[in-house]
Amino acid sequence: MPTTLGSLRRLVLSPSLESATFERRGFPALPGATAEHLEAIPQAVICGFEWGIDTRSQWELERRLSLVTPEHIGFAYEGATMACTVLDAMRGGRGHKTRDLLSGPGQPHIFLAYIGIGFAMARLPRPLWKRVVPDLTTSAYHPVMSWLAVDGYGFDRAYFETRKWVDEQKVPAAYPWRDRPEYFHRAVDQGIGRALWFIHGGLPDGVANAVGEFAPGRHADLWSGAGLAATFAGGADADGLRALRKLAGDHRAQLALGMVFAVKARSHAGFIPDHSAAAARILGDLSVSSAVRLADDTATAEKPGTPDPAYELWRRAIAAHFSALPA
Repeated sequence: MPTTLGSLRRLVLSPSLESATFERRGFPALPGATAEHLEAIPQAVICGFEWGIDTRSQWELERRLSLVTPEHIGFAYEGATMACTVLDAMRGGRGHKTRDLLSGPGQPHIFLAYIGIGFAMARLPRPLWKRVVPDLTTSAYHPVMSWLAVDGYGFDRAYFETRKWVDEQKVPAAYPWRDRPEYFHRAVDQGIGRALWFIHGGLPDGVANAVGEFAPGRHADLWSGAGLAATFAGGADADGLRALRKLAGDHRAQLALGMVFAVKARSHAGFIPDHSAAAARILGDLSVSSAVRLADDTATAEKPGTPDPAYELWRRAIAAHFSALPA
């Protein structure tokens, strides 16, 4: 049952479902089925956020989330995690809703849940960021994959402030995430790359042209984000995916890297849509099982003193697999 305070928070903090539509955001007009497919994703996030803000207990939140379709439930957990992160921050970082959700029913959706933390970061002052990620001792992917929170922050800014972050190509001030301020902007760019897939409606030419407008040093991370979104979210048919691979050019390995992370996340959640399996074949010449095995075989643990975070070492090892193959 919703609470009065929760409903007030929802009204203040939650975007409307209409605000996430392509028409409202000024994104390209798409065929009806494609627009509905892609628009359903941010709308699932918004629903998850509203439930997370409104509900009294984790049990009730879990029951609501369980009603979401397998294809969209991860996105709903993104929104719910965002809500829990905001609520914990309102308690001065002393709350435990995020930890309880991600140590419990949110475990299969941990990859997208980190992104939800990033959505909350976009609405919280930076001094509160140091406490937004709980210590998830139950997850084998913590803390390495917590960089997806920074990715989520970049996606949110690009999606909702497109003029500033995409058209004007804003570069964020560094932040010492995991004591690696020099990597912060790269993880943000990975999220911006994911957002480009939505902003351009999954149209390969639009995505490629948008990436090309950024400084060359940003292209690799943008392409990896686009590959992750194309694989996890879908929105392109086989011809579109083949065109995307061709347009990636010298960054084909980064595009395929994003695909591998997306397939791994889908597999961890226990549901592989047909479009994700197709993307594995077309963007990386891999079956789903081979993509998951590549992710598992290259996984890297956090090691103090290394010049790059384990997250980047993992990404680099995956990309190296594709770089070694003929174009």
